[in-house]
Amino acid sequence: MTPNDHYLVDVIGFNDVERSMLTSIFALAARRDPGFAQFEPGTGRSPDVYLVDADNAAAFSEYKALHKRAGLPAVLVGARPQGTDGLVLPRPLQWARLLQALDDTLNSGDEAPVAVAPPPAPAASLRRSLSGAPLNRSLPRNEAPDAATTKRMLGDTVLVVDDNATVRMFMQAKLAPFGFEVDIAETGEEAIGLSATQEYTCVFLDVVLPGIDGYQVCKLIKSNKQAIKKTAVVMLTSRSSPFDKLRGSIAGCDEYLTKPLDEDRLLEVIAKFLPSSRKHTERK
Repeated sequence: MTPNDHYLVDVIGFNDVERSMLTSIFALAARRDPGFAQFEPGTGRSPDVYLVDADNAAAFSEYKALHKRAGLPAVLVGARPQGTDGLVLPRPLQWARLLQALDDTLNSGDEAPVAVAPPPAPAASLRRSLSGAPLNRSLPRNEAPDAATTKRMLGDTVLVVDDNATVRMFMQAKLAPFGFEVDIAETGEEAIGLSATQEYTCVFLDVVLPGIDGYQVCKLIKSNKQAIKKTAVVMLTSRSSPFDKLRGSIAGCDEYLTKPLDEDRLLEVIAKFLPSSRKHTERK
């Protein structure tokens, strides 16, 4: 997907913490179909939708002036401003709801400010919405002869290691819409074999596995000097005690997520370990 395939989102207002979070959201959202990227002035393209801090009076005034000229749709975040009829997304920002609101806003075709805060959807419904339902406008597409091979060459493959089929299905459903190739392993031994032949952007690793446990698998993966720089290991476990987290840290894991998995936290971790995000962090 090229930059011209993205819908551009003009972010108006928001504090530094929220803007940093939004940068991560759009780094991940640009991989979807449809993709959303943050609008930057001077790129030769106009924004397609506004994302407005409705609690910031100056930001909302700026949006109203822009909307009067361009008539573009908007997603509002915060309290409902006076003079608007639409719902707003409440704070704190939630990744899945924000992406759903952008989808719904562009699908609606309305020019009035629109901000939809849908109730949590069942897994099957959420998979459909995040997989990219057709939008009203047509976007140019670059067709690749072998998309799976291209993704693997770009380092966009992740490994999910868990002996629980429900967890594996959940992870595949959340990762696939963002263009990741997902490999699956049910045991630590399988994970070691796969990681020896394939370079992964991220390994999501259950602690309790048949055979060798997740801590041992993490140590073996991180013993590869290339993996230390290029592969993030995220532990998935219901064990949340400080001792368990310390064991994960000693084993070399990069993040520690507890089950049941929170979708927003999962997306935040995925964005953090995108190749582009890791390179940006290394340059600091």
